[in-house]
Amino acid sequence: MAVESSTLTAATNIEVVREVPVVARATGDPQVLGWIAFVAGSVCLGLQLVGYVPQGLLGAPLPIIFAATGLGLFVSAVWAAYLGQTFVAGAFGLFAGFWLSYSALVLGLQHNWFLIPAESVTNTAVAFLIAWAVAISILTVATLRLPALYTIEVALIDAALIILAVANNSGSTGMTKVGGVVVFSFAALGAYIWLSVADQSLGGPGYPVGRPLKS
Repeated sequence: MAVESSTLTAATNIEVVREVPVVARATGDPQVLGWIAFVAGSVCLGLQLVGYVPQGLLGAPLPIIFAATGLGLFVSAVWAAYLGQTFVAGAFGLFAGFWLSYSALVLGLQHNWFLIPAESVTNTAVAFLIAWAVAISILTVATLRLPALYTIEVALIDAALIILAVANNSGSTGMTKVGGVVVFSFAALGAYIWLSVADQSLGGPGYPVGRPLKS
């Protein structure tokens, strides 16, 4: 983008017009992509956890989890970073890392890419869930300065990870279904947050999302 500026030469009184480049400021809200991609993967995972798709078919939700949710959140993170939205970029990047690493874990275990003995598969899955539960716990604390629904959303994600870690460690299908219900809960809340940011992107006021728990 360029604007015109003019100068008047002292010797000839001739006005010289020249273009001066102006950098256009990028706009947009990466949440409009990030949250809806997150919801799609969460619903798909929840359906598997509650048994709509047999729990043993771990690869069933991967097409959406990898190609839509993981990559969609990665694009959202890059978009946010380009806009200078540091925390949004970090949060979406972290979520993208979870979904993409989950895809890698499932594919790796099913195809024995990592050469993990069968007797160590459960411990590997539990270690994966514990690691992500710790990371999301830290993120939950950071969200206390955001509107309350964001904190509740991340806390529900953390709760699901903890429940699923316990379920995998004990081999309890009942606990796994409980984890699936919690996944549906944060999927529904994520859909509400998406509707709010979508409304704002279309010129509306958005929906109530609560006050920050920490000022």
